[in-house]
Amino acid sequence: MNKKLLNKKISKRPELLAPAGDLARAKVAIDYGADAVYLGGMSFSLRSRASNFTMDDIREACKYASSHGSNIHVTVNIIPHNEDFEGLEQYLKDLEDAGVTAIITASVSIMALAKRIAPKLEVHCSTQMSITNSAAAQLLIDENQVDRVVLSRECNMGEVRQITAKCPVETEAFIHGGMCVNISGRCTLSNRMTLRDANRGGCAQSCRWQYHLYEKNHRLSTDADMFTIGSKDMMAAYYIRDLMEAGVASLKIEGRMKSEYYVASIVSGYRHLIDELYDCDGEISQERMNYHLGEINKGENREVCAGCYNGRAGQESIIFHEYSNNTVNHDFLGTVVSYDKDTHIARVQVRNVITTGDRVEALMPGKLNDEFDVTWIKNDEGESIDRANRPMDFVTFEIPFEVSPKDILRKIHE
Repeated sequence: MNKKLLNKKISKRPELLAPAGDLARAKVAIDYGADAVYLGGMSFSLRSRASNFTMDDIREACKYASSHGSNIHVTVNIIPHNEDFEGLEQYLKDLEDAGVTAIITASVSIMALAKRIAPKLEVHCSTQMSITNSAAAQLLIDENQVDRVVLSRECNMGEVRQITAKCPVETEAFIHGGMCVNISGRCTLSNRMTLRDANRGGCAQSCRWQYHLYEKNHRLSTDADMFTIGSKDMMAAYYIRDLMEAGVASLKIEGRMKSEYYVASIVSGYRHLIDELYDCDGEISQERMNYHLGEINKGENREVCAGCYNGRAGQESIIFHEYSNNTVNHDFLGTVVSYDKDTHIARVQVRNVITTGDRVEALMPGKLNDEFDVTWIKNDEGESIDRANRPMDFVTFEIPFEVSPKDILRKIHE
């Protein structure tokens, strides 16, 4: 055997696991490089405000994933009360029949039920179980036969290494997306303030509301300096190499409520980073790392931090000030509908304002991004316009390189 292969620090390319709130976003995630997609059905899932999937949608997602060499995982991560078990047995059988690879659950009763009546389904324990030590992981394996341990987002890198090294099954770790300001899945702010149970699909994200600061009955803050107590989003690109070297089998992006643009940008960014790290056995230059960081950050519209990988997250990971930078990202200009190779003219569905003179980047599945300038625009009536500002309208303009339907166009800021 090649001696170089024996000495590799990264022995296996990890799975890139992406979120999807509906069928369209599941297909986008797969197109842009996700090895697996996790999604929620109409019941038994913790993102009740996501569009979510009917059983027909789940079957279609499984077919699409299979044709692209990807897998579908379904969240069955509700914390069930007695009344929540109605229909669950048939649901698990239907998931198995649809071709779902795994369920993600935080209930030992659901784990046992799945193993008994739908044995083809892998069982992955949810991050809500807050696995932060090897003993807890081993107990789930011994008593509940879980096939994958999803590590708590509160683990530091040393703990990730230790648990993964001792764990006889695969481990999965989060690399990007929302962080719970409390221990994941154990916050009751939403329950208390809105009567919406965060552990039964109704989190109102109360930590991201604006608050006044009081000392006893005296208000210290003004209307101009209200603050939130929510966490910044995780962005763990700097730790991907460490996670890969530790042998973590799956790297997970959070965000079933996010847009297709977010899914495409973040999945594509991490896909290229993971592939380059694997191909180079983790040895990439700071220049290349900065490139990948830039690509990943193009999809963000919230402040980010590294989570707990460098140790316990401190006050720098909390959003104290009003609104943070949680602004709408207008960089998603449109989606390619068709392209004429002879004339180089693309028909594009508009999402945000496109103006002549814009510098635009094409985000293309499986290819390196490419850039061009918008020199002219015509509306669907063939009239020349300088500005396309009506979302979902169709326009045409020239793109000097080949693009394909569903490719995403985003604005470049000089």
